[in-house]
Parts: sequence; structure tokens; C-alpha cells
Amino acid sequence: QVQLVESGGGLVQAGGSLRLSCAASGRTFSMYAMAWFRQAPGMEREFVENIWNGDSTYYAASVKGRFTIARDNTKTTVYLQINSLKPEDTAVYYCAADRGITSAELHAPGRYDYWGQGTQVTVSS
Repeated sequence: QVQLVESGGGLVQAGGSLRLSCAASGRTFSMYAMAWFRQAPGMEREFVENIWNGDSTYYAASVKGRFTIARDNTKTTVYLQINSLKPEDTAVYYCAADRGITSAELHAPGRYDYWGQGTQVTVSS
């Protein structure tokens, strides 16, 4: 079992930055692929970026150059640095974890076994 707790969301002006954190419980954190998703009101949950247990990453085209995922296995935490925020980035951001996900599945929310409760990011124009 893995428990995930996100933090770091808030209200920020367009062009600003935020760093989201996702603290994970469990002693096998390093074995999990971690990902960030986001969900805007009335929209489906959208893949943002993931990081494998070997630190390679994959990101959605919409966030290229602005979002960066990182993990600290000693702190069992994964981070999402968000720069140059835009109003369309407004959403609830969720952290997800899975041990067996493949590269073909990483965009699919239903393939992740564990989720956090989410943290709200609101970007004003």
C-alpha cells in the first residue's frame, strides 16, 4: 500500500511559478513509477508528466519546457515544478503511483493503483 499526499497548490498570477510536492508513504517508493495528472472542471483527468524509478521522464506536449518532474527517493517525495503558468493550467493536480505500468499505459489514469487527494492550482490572468 502507498499513500500519497500532495501539497503546494495555490492561487498565482499568470507567468508565475509553483512547486507541487507529493509525499509518499511506504518503504518501496523507489520501485514505483510516479506521475502527475490534472483535472479542470468539467474535463477528463489529463496526464502531465511521469518519472520512472530510474529517473527517466515523459511529459505531455502541452507542458513541454514549463513543467519539470523530479523525485527524491530518500524523502519518498516527487515534485512538479511549474513555470510560466497560464490560466489554462488551472486544475486540481493529482499525484499517482504504480509499480507495473508500461510506457504504453502511462497516459491512462485507470492504470495507476494509487492516487493522492489532489491540490488546487488556480492561475489568474
